[in-house]
Amino acid sequence: MRIKEGIVPTVLGTVVTATGVALRNTDLPESYRNGLIGFGLANIALGSAELVSNNMQHRRIMTKMTKMAPFK
Repeated sequence: MRIKEGIVPTVLGTVVTATGVALRNTDLPESYRNGLIGFGLANIALGSAELVSNNMQHRRIMTKMTKMAPFK
């Protein structure tokens, strides 16, 4: 099974963001909570960008392949 590039950082970012939000009502300093949320959101953004980039590369390669050997 092949995992798409970008899935791991996106899932990790989602987990970290959810953890930061879940810790809102604890004695943890606000800067730590906001740091967790920010770190998680950054991972989501980077992972999503990687997924989109990877998808565009795949589409470009498939377009070239179909021009070389047209399928009917």
